[in-house]
Amino acid sequence: MTITRTLRLIPHLVAMFVRTKFEYPGAMLLAWFSQATSYGAMYTAIALIVTRFGTLGGWTWSEMALLLSFHLLAYSSGASFSFTQFRVMEDMVRQGTMDAILVKPISTWVYLVFSGLNIGYTGHVILAVGLMGWALTQVDIVWSLPAILFFLATLLSGAVVVCSLMTMIGATALVWVRSRHLYQIFFGFWELARYPITIFPFPIQLMLITLVPLGFISTVPVAVLLGKPVPLLGGWAGLACLLAGPLMALIAMAHWRWCLRNYQGAGG
Repeated sequence: MTITRTLRLIPHLVAMFVRTKFEYPGAMLLAWFSQATSYGAMYTAIALIVTRFGTLGGWTWSEMALLLSFHLLAYSSGASFSFTQFRVMEDMVRQGTMDAILVKPISTWVYLVFSGLNIGYTGHVILAVGLMGWALTQVDIVWSLPAILFFLATLLSGAVVVCSLMTMIGATALVWVRSRHLYQIFFGFWELARYPITIFPFPIQLMLITLVPLGFISTVPVAVLLGKPVPLLGGWAGLACLLAGPLMALIAMAHWRWCLRNYQGAGG
């Protein structure tokens, strides 16, 4: 299938999935509200702790608010294209339904991503944008066109990091059959990335920048914007933020293709 035809199909895939979700608007709105409330309560607890002690690892509450909002917005943007779609790949492989998707006249990755585009992250996005809007009025950032472009580019790069990691985890099911347990590891590091990585021991800092580079959806880009030092990366932190997403996308593409080549079906 040509790229042009694939691009024309994407809006139809998204529209069909969104229509199924809007069949039960009450449940959908309740889910958005519960998600926003859950994160809001968590952030309130963090705010109380930070304001009580003044700073957390040298970060004030307004700076932490920017970090938390950046972390949530980058995550929800990337996960909406990957989490629910690839989390079920283990089931699709075991049940044999993955075989039917592989023979569809469209890119398998495109079909999986856009036929299940998760609008359930709307609550995350609303909360993140609201908190970010407040935080940006409180922190001391010298805005310029390069700074604005850097802010937007690193937010996109962080979302690509999340999408790439989740794609790789899901694709692993094509070879190992079981892959869902890897999401538990992912979310363990994701929880750590919610805080400034400088508060963690060196091995964890290293992992959050290299092996599981979730530091690029929170601490690293926000620290660059605020003029804070970034461990391990130093003056290269800004460039690393911009390259993290594209590099992870290339790695995810290679992993995805390798897993497809080695997929043997539900029967092994």
